[in-house]
Amino acid sequence: MSWGDDLYSDRCYDDHACECDTIYSDAAELVIVYDSDDENGGVCINSVLHEDILERILSHLPICAIIKAGCVCKKWNDIVHSGRFIHNFSSIASRKPWYFMFTCEFNPCGHVYDPTHLKWYRFEIPYVETPSWSLVSSSGLLCLMDNDSRKKLYVCNPITKDCQRLEEPPGATVADYCALAISLDTSSRNYIVAIVRSKQAPGEEIDWDLSINIYSSELGTWKCLVNATLQAWRSGVDSVICGGVLYFAVFLTRTLGYVRPRYGVLAYDLSCHSFDIDVDECVIVAPCAVTCMRLMNLEEKLVMVGGIEKQGRPGIIKGIGIWVLKDKEWEEVSRMPNKFFKGFGEFDDVFGSSGHDKLIYIQSYGSSALLMFDMISNDWSWSYKCPAAKKSPLQLYSGICFEPRLDIVP
Repeated sequence: MSWGDDLYSDRCYDDHACECDTIYSDAAELVIVYDSDDENGGVCINSVLHEDILERILSHLPICAIIKAGCVCKKWNDIVHSGRFIHNFSSIASRKPWYFMFTCEFNPCGHVYDPTHLKWYRFEIPYVETPSWSLVSSSGLLCLMDNDSRKKLYVCNPITKDCQRLEEPPGATVADYCALAISLDTSSRNYIVAIVRSKQAPGEEIDWDLSINIYSSELGTWKCLVNATLQAWRSGVDSVICGGVLYFAVFLTRTLGYVRPRYGVLAYDLSCHSFDIDVDECVIVAPCAVTCMRLMNLEEKLVMVGGIEKQGRPGIIKGIGIWVLKDKEWEEVSRMPNKFFKGFGEFDDVFGSSGHDKLIYIQSYGSSALLMFDMISNDWSWSYKCPAAKKSPLQLYSGICFEPRLDIVP
């Protein structure tokens, strides 16, 4: 049994009507349903309400309703696409992140969950050709990278579908491990993209070559900031930018004579462009033996989610923990309560997690069950049931959260 299949259905779904709607595939090119202010001789709301009042009413609608409102008539379409409306809407809109869930098949379409209105919507992200692409997010933007060639790289707003293809990053595209990160400065609207690559050093079993490339939207160029060899450590597939610092997961490749945890995090300050290759002294070690480590930026604080391994049983977890980094020490925020964790049981499958603002999502790759943790209230809760049906026992799920915004342009 995949975690949560029975527990989730029996205890969490019965009272929840599963609602699924569709968000238009391209919000930037909405189809006008009709262009007349007088339909069948009835009284049109446009002739009753002043445009300022109508704009104020529309600005209090959920994003999905605003997209549909633009299809009512030309006047409404002009309103919801105006710069003033988008600015006003963004100042009052909820910032709760949505969660995009999709199956790991050839079709990258999926469903997105809105935790404010407790609804799922059919959804797709532009330019993603297969679900194997890497997806990372920051303040309304998604960065997408083709994991096969690692040459196709896009930054997009998943709501408006505005998208920009970036130049191919410099250096060798062949790497054993590759981690992607993006950070948007909401004041300047400039963003940076980081790619951390790791490849086994020639003739070495425990040493790994590391490179860090940074793209600046302000300059429109890539820079290789780090090109070094790590002794007995390698980088992984997870990274995040937080407070102007690039954090990326590392793994100890030499175990003889080491009693410390094998997982850790390295920090690279993007402002000073210096890197200490004495990794043993710099690694921020994990608080315990963890699996499925995920790093995330929650209000400019570095947060880690991971499965807590049973001693002597690698890959088997006894719990799932959440930690926040304070002065290079991990402080435990919460541990998944047993009533939620027992849906996991003892398993060696992997799970994913993603977070933004104050909300963390956790899901098993083998199930569409979605668990949420609120960093402010310390509450754990299930989402409403995802309408995605599991077509085979081997079908896998993945996902990422992002902030839904109309005002961010890549």
